[in-house]
Amino acid sequence: MSVKDKYQSVLSLGEKLGAKEGKVVVEDGVLKIKGTVKTQYEKDILWDEIKKVGGEKPSDLLANIIVEDTSVYHRHEVKSGESLSKIAKHYYGDMMKYKAIFEANTNLLDNPDMIHPGQVLVIPNL
Repeated sequence: MSVKDKYQSVLSLGEKLGAKEGKVVVEDGVLKIKGTVKTQYEKDILWDEIKKVGGEKPSDLLANIIVEDTSVYHRHEVKSGESLSKIAKHYYGDMMKYKAIFEANTNLLDNPDMIHPGQVLVIPNL
């Protein structure tokens, strides 16, 4: 299996995320990838996939993933059935961090219990 085949799930995820300025090169058995993603969250999930495939410190991959918008952790479009606590659990692993999301979106939200599908919420850096 080639190193590119080994990391195909990482490359596919980058495409799914719409990574820009992507470059993929194989040199001396090392896959070198470069690209720009929208937010730190997207960079984090790419690194999670890299670690899932290659371990904590893969020796056969070098990645330079640049974040386009460092002012937020992510921007999340609300889907039906979601709550701020569910969204907080997804991004931070802690439902109680819904307060940080609410505070970052007081320009849109008056009540943390009232969010609507289609709203785009800022998920702040913590």
